[in-house]
Amino acid sequence: MSKNTLDISVIIVSFNTCDLLRKCLQTLIKEAGNVNYETIVIDNASKDGSADMVEREFPEMQLIRSLENLGFAAANNLGFAKARGHYVVLLNSDAFLKPQALEKSLAYMQADSTIGVGGARLIGKEGNWQPSARMFPTLLNHFLMISGLAAKYPHSKFFGHFDRTWADPDVPAIVDWVPGAFSIIPRPVLEEVGYFDERFFLYAEETDLCRRIQKAGYHILYWPDVVVVHLGGESTCSLKHLTKSGSGKSILLWQIRSILLLYYKHYGALSAWLWMQMENIWHLARALKNSLSKQADKKRKVAHSKTVRKLLRQAWHDTQGGRVSPPRPW
Repeated sequence: MSKNTLDISVIIVSFNTCDLLRKCLQTLIKEAGNVNYETIVIDNASKDGSADMVEREFPEMQLIRSLENLGFAAANNLGFAKARGHYVVLLNSDAFLKPQALEKSLAYMQADSTIGVGGARLIGKEGNWQPSARMFPTLLNHFLMISGLAAKYPHSKFFGHFDRTWADPDVPAIVDWVPGAFSIIPRPVLEEVGYFDERFFLYAEETDLCRRIQKAGYHILYWPDVVVVHLGGESTCSLKHLTKSGSGKSILLWQIRSILLLYYKHYGALSAWLWMQMENIWHLARALKNSLSKQADKKRKVAHSKTVRKLLRQAWHDTQGGRVSPPRPW
């Protein structure tokens, strides 16, 4: 690359994470090293002053203000259309680069033209491992997860297939998909396979994109020495009126909608229906198992499973069995 050519366009989607976004941008500037890059921030109609903060404190960065919450896929697509770098880096506003993360990922991409997406080792703020190198969801993988077999036999290549819990996280690997909290993609590959599918408002959009890139003949790589601290779920914390997952960081209805859309798109109508039935039967059994207990935690499990079953029915109706995406914003 010549000095006048941008190596990387860093694209950050912001939604009500003003303080974290500031830290994200400050860390990016500090850790970018010798990489020639630009930063594009897309603000999804934040109400906490995020866009004004970027305009005021980081005037050198490109800011795109959306008048509505477009979701992750559509907002990133606005950034893709503006990007001038040979590579595009997706970076969450609650993700912070560790030293040399950008330089190493760029070097890896430049050394191997068969790589379509590269991903980092994601860790929490205490250094705890986050799933960073994953395989595509399937009905079998889902059964192994909800049955508890994946957790019971994490070192088995069969039972631990989805999250590769059997693998050494210190070893680079070709995988099926990497999370969008940090990923690097050659812009020509994006132009070849298409941008994010905007039917995915939030969740599963990176899985879908990685699948399309893999089908086009490129590899998806996980690099353990490219390290990024990721808090996770910070944007959804402001959406207090929506039902969250057990961890409190994922919005259940949106998650279910996206999974149905993904299964229908890549596996067909029957697989989408079977996934829903599997999830529904598991929560029915869980509720029945815990319904006779008077313990508070058992009662919470019953209530949670009843809520999930209700949301499954709603998501199935909203997406027509995975065929359509509800109008934005979800």
